[in-house]
Amino acid sequence: MVMANTMDRREAVAKLLAARNGALVVTGLGSPSYDVHAAGDRDDNYYLWGAMGGAALTGLGLAQAQPEKRVMVITGDGEMLMAFGAMATIAVAAPKNLDIIVLDNQHFGETGMQDSHTGCGIALDKVAAASGFAETGELHSLEEVDALTARLQTPTTGPRLFVLKIEAKNLPRSLPPRDAVAVKNRFRAHLGLGTC
Repeated sequence: MVMANTMDRREAVAKLLAARNGALVVTGLGSPSYDVHAAGDRDDNYYLWGAMGGAALTGLGLAQAQPEKRVMVITGDGEMLMAFGAMATIAVAAPKNLDIIVLDNQHFGETGMQDSHTGCGIALDKVAAASGFAETGELHSLEEVDALTARLQTPTTGPRLFVLKIEAKNLPRSLPPRDAVAVKNRFRAHLGLGTC
């Protein structure tokens, strides 16, 4: 399935992060981590390196542990497909401070650009809606991302998931720190917690 009306992934992520307004950010494996890092490395970015399928549930745990803070997960379609059941778990937990942004290029970009299930008709926003997410949507333009940044500042009754349809191309990698302990410790320090 050929995708029409897509956007530049780095521009979209930069817009989201410029308007994060204190949100803690968890990144999915691969390109989402590179995109977030390219927009600026920060202590409140939590990069996942080897946890395919773990970003959404890591975001859930963080949202539950830090209910006064907004948590934004930025991940890819491949990762969300790997964690399909996470949408049901998140919907049942119903955190009011968790937003999941799925960068969907309809391909498995880290393993050779094979077609993903979203390229065959699986609509992750509709799956999230059917699971019970408070808000979902599919965006195709940077103008829609601009509107989303304002929407994400408003209170919600439960978790939200938005799919950003992005161009299917591999960009130069902007590699965040690979030392998982250092990333964890600086993130904990940002939250005012001790290191362990």
